[in-house]
Amino acid sequence: MTVALEPLESRRWVANNRKRLADVVRETLLNLAAIGGAICILLTLAAVLFHITLIMFKTGSMSPTIPAGSLAVVREVPVSEVRIGDIVTVDRPGQLPVTHRVTSSRMVDGATAVLTLKGDANRVEDPAPYTVSKVRTVLYSVPGIAYVVAGASNPWVLGGTTVAVSALVTWALWPRPEGARRTRFRARA
Repeated sequence: MTVALEPLESRRWVANNRKRLADVVRETLLNLAAIGGAICILLTLAAVLFHITLIMFKTGSMSPTIPAGSLAVVREVPVSEVRIGDIVTVDRPGQLPVTHRVTSSRMVDGATAVLTLKGDANRVEDPAPYTVSKVRTVLYSVPGIAYVVAGASNPWVLGGTTVAVSALVTWALWPRPEGARRTRFRARA
């Protein structure tokens, strides 16, 4: 049996290309992680500074405008800024909030109003009006993405993502010797 080794230049070329590919993959993954982190920071700042939050729609009471499974971006505002036709989220003590369209508004005093709401898919208005001083107005919504967000908020998914990003950063920033050769001799039969 005869074993022939590849020429030295060919091995260097392969080793250099593998190193370049690993560098590109490492830099790309780090940049994606950095962009994801920056987006998380910006969204957190927006939530705190501008009173912006997310709500998920479990029912289709606002269909077809906002179908079930949609995720909406909402902003807390004083009730005095609400107009008829706006889609608002109203908190209800001891129950989930309701998000419907304003059909009538009557100011009680300078900071409190009585709102009558109706879901776009509902035939009648909500049974009782809501007396509120603050509401959350819907800025925009994205259909179907609520299921993705709900799945991503699972503790196992969050833990797995944390471990994966930690491993990526450790791998990418681990010190490497400058002159180390990672070439393999490949034998041909």
